[in-house]
Amino acid sequence: MDKTIKESIWESTVQLPEFESLNSNKKTDVLIIGGGIAGILTAYFCHINGIDYILAEKDRICSENTKNTTAKITYQHGLVYEKIANSYGVEGAKQYFSVNKAAFGQYAALCEKIKCDYEIKDNYVYSLNDRAKLEAEMKILEKIGCDAEFCENPPLPLKTVGAVKVPFQAQFHPLKFIKEICNGLNIFEHTHIQSVKGNKAFTDLFTVEAQRIVFATHFPFIDLYGFYPLKLYQHRSYVLALENAAQVDGMYVDESDNGLSFRNYGKYLLLGGGDHRTGKKGGNWDELRNFAYRSYPFATEKYSWSAQDCMSLDSIPYIGRYSPSKPNWYVMTGFNKWGMTGAMVAAMLVCDIITGQERLDAEIFTPSRSILHKQLFINAAETVVNMLSLTPKRCSHLGCALKWNKSEHSWDCACHGSRFTQDGKVINNPANKNIKM
Repeated sequence: MDKTIKESIWESTVQLPEFESLNSNKKTDVLIIGGGIAGILTAYFCHINGIDYILAEKDRICSENTKNTTAKITYQHGLVYEKIANSYGVEGAKQYFSVNKAAFGQYAALCEKIKCDYEIKDNYVYSLNDRAKLEAEMKILEKIGCDAEFCENPPLPLKTVGAVKVPFQAQFHPLKFIKEICNGLNIFEHTHIQSVKGNKAFTDLFTVEAQRIVFATHFPFIDLYGFYPLKLYQHRSYVLALENAAQVDGMYVDESDNGLSFRNYGKYLLLGGGDHRTGKKGGNWDELRNFAYRSYPFATEKYSWSAQDCMSLDSIPYIGRYSPSKPNWYVMTGFNKWGMTGAMVAAMLVCDIITGQERLDAEIFTPSRSILHKQLFINAAETVVNMLSLTPKRCSHLGCALKWNKSEHSWDCACHGSRFTQDGKVINNPANKNIKM
């Protein structure tokens, strides 16, 4: 365990290019705030469409969530289609499917030209104890025209009741992809946009004036519009890269929120899980190590890392206009642990709006849809409880109590998922300021 590299396998095997920081006031048609994969893909589509743009990243590109993905490219996002059909009808599920399938196609086309370890793999969603859920998902997939089949015995060291298989999905090395795709893009690193008012964005020294502003910041940091602190919460998950473990020949995820995921990268098995709401207790790496010890006794842990995901109220991302009162601001968030496909969907849809080619089947993603879902009341309750908690460490976002995360040595907020280092520096937003310790 002492020899484990405590960063993702992607970060350890690629050096991304560096970009200069903003050094003067600027004017542009489109300002993109955030240099993860969603922001970079948005910049890429602006670039190839001849749109004047700037991308501003507060640190280094892909320095937060993109580098910690498990890097699956798929339009099978757990058992999402049955959930969507229950809330928005079969037509809503069809919309979600068609847009995500188009995003998958974009990756396939781009990865033909880029050496990024792109591999076609079948994707599986398995269940330990609820076959009825799998069968219900199969029925919806058939109705919307998604090619799927039932797998009775997925090759996992778990006793399951089966899995829903969608063939010909993909996996890749995300930072090898980013290294090529960001060539020639108009990116400024170490450029922290601290506030936005109207069509102006402000760092501590300079101003960027833009006709349109895209918030690709994982969690939107402007709270006055769109109700995002109520519409989103954040979830942490953990990954081990194991050597001398199984070759599972596919990508596997449990339909349960707290289950395990499996996929190979070269000689490594990537074992994921240990999930919990940010600021709450969970299994983290201990859960994964215990499972690996029992199931792969000859395996060696080589890498360990963790990820944070924005979760929406209804399992559908918020992509489009930030709010009705801000028609020239755009948002892309709430990818619900499917950030690779979600990022491509977001970049495609927002660039379609900017170029006046808005898709009719994108309505399902609109951020102004109804917020009346059970998760809304859970989020509201968490906020009230944590705001009233009497602890000295408070989040710089909305003042919620911070909890010490002993596994990752960070101060975490259970309200909205902001995280801070031991000495108070912001790790994850929506907090945009450090805290005093």
